[in-house]
Amino acid sequence: MADVNITPSENGPYLVSGPVKLTDVDGREIPHPDQMALCRCGHSNNKPFCDGNHLTIDFDGTLKN
Repeated sequence: MADVNITPSENGPYLVSGPVKLTDVDGREIPHPDQMALCRCGHSNNKPFCDGNHLTIDFDGTLKN
């Protein structure tokens, strides 16, 4: 998985690139593009993918150390 990158965007989704397998809770593979944005705010209507709702709820994606 050396070629996989997961980067949290500022106050937005996780940006994922590289050869990953995405599955649901039952283990079924979820088709996705090579690069994807995964919801981090919990308000997407297209989970697990980001649909931009973080912009409407004033999501604070500050990472705590």
